Formats: sequence, C-alpha cells, structure tokens
Amino acid sequence: MTEKTTIKDLSGVFSRQRIAKVGTGTTTRRVAQIGYYFVEQLEDNLFQVRPLNSNFVPTGDAEEITRDELLENYTPEPEMYHKQVLPNIKELQKTLARADRLRQQGNSFSAEMEYNNSLKIDEMNVRGNFGVGLCLMQRGEKERANDIFARLISMDAPFAKEHKHLFNDFGINLRKSKMIPQAIEYYAKAIKLSPDDDHLRYNLARAYFEDKQYDKVREELAKCLEINPDFMEAKKFVAYMDKNKLG
Repeated sequence: MTEKTTIKDLSGVFSRQRIAKVGTGTTTRRVAQIGYYFVEQLEDNLFQVRPLNSNFVPTGDAEEITRDELLENYTPEPEMYHKQVLPNIKELQKTLARADRLRQQGNSFSAEMEYNNSLKIDEMNVRGNFGVGLCLMQRGEKERANDIFARLISMDAPFAKEHKHLFNDFGINLRKSKMIPQAIEYYAKAIKLSPDDDHLRYNLARAYFEDKQYDKVREELAKCLEINPDFMEAKKFVAYMDKNKLG
C-alpha cells in the first residue's frame, strides 16, 4: 500500500477523547468527554476537521491538523460514518438542492422554507444561511436579511473558496438592496481573508461608490489594478471617476 493511499483511508468520521475538570475545590473531578468529528484530506500531510452536531452532520468552522496529530489524537469511527453521518449529509444536500431550484424559479417563500429545513439539520450551514438571506432580499425584507447578515459575518466559513459563488451573489444583493454599510463590512472582512482577490476589491469599490466615499473607491480600484493591471471593468471605473472628477 502506498503512502498516499494510506492517507486517503484516514478520511471519514473520528472520535476524540478529552479530559475535563468538573466542579470546584474539593469536589473537583476529572471526566472523560468524547467528541465526534468529520475529517477530510486537504493535502498529503494536512487534514480538515469539523465537529459533528447532534444531527451527525459536520458544522461550524474547520480546523486544520497534520497527519501525525490525527493519528495521535483521533480514533476512526467507520460504522458511525456509514450508518449516521453519510445518510444525513445526503439528506441535507437534497434539501439544499430543492431550495436552490425553487429560488432560481423565483419561488422565494418555498425556497426559504427548504433552506430553513436545512438549518434544522445544521444551523451553521453556509449554503442554507446564504439562501435564506437571498430569499429575504428578493422580497425586500431588509430587517430579517440583516439578521442573516450578522450571522454570516461572524463566521469565517462563508468566505472560503467553495462558497465563492454564493458569497458574491449575497454581496451583490446587499448592495442592490441598498444595504450599503452591510455590503462594505461584508467585503472588507472577505478581503482580510483573501487580500489578493481583485474582484473582491472591485466589489468593495462599488459599495463605497454607492456610499459616496469616493476617496475609498479610488483606493480600492488602485489596489485592484495593482493586483490585476488588465482588469478592464476597473479601468473603466477609474476613467468614469476621472471624467466626473470624483474623489
């Protein structure tokens, strides 16, 4: 068996036992606590670990660990993966797919219901939270959409590469819904996590433009073109700013 094959076999569900202190003073005692985690391979010596919630689906932000850390601290649980985790992950994916179809068809109320069904399985699910927010903004329900925004901005997961499409849709809809301060905060956080993304900086510039912060528009466009000198839309934006003597 090759090293690469061995590593791939490590992906799945694992448990980890931790010793916690309970009580105070003379009543203090040590108690073993077992947590369950979903582990995926990222590279040969790098794994992504996410805790399982009470519905046995991976949830929350991921932690990265090495192969040695995995082997030393975690125990594989293959039966749990096949009997509980995998079926629930599939059900969650089906629910989200139904929700996406309904939203794309313009049926925002039914789509929101399906997205909320997904959040009953995993309340921190990025796709589900994005979906609810998009449905609310489609209907102009800004106050409720702002609650979803607050939840997403507190998480790092939405800004990962696999959520890029949803992330951009949500940011654009924030701006189009005239939720400009939220759009600015949203893109600013994303840029902290991905400072060399020219499209994020371009979108932040557009949000600043809506807010009439023209100096900051120019600042973000300059950074955008520093990253990608051939970004045509950014060049046109600068030319528009120059023509109208803005900033």
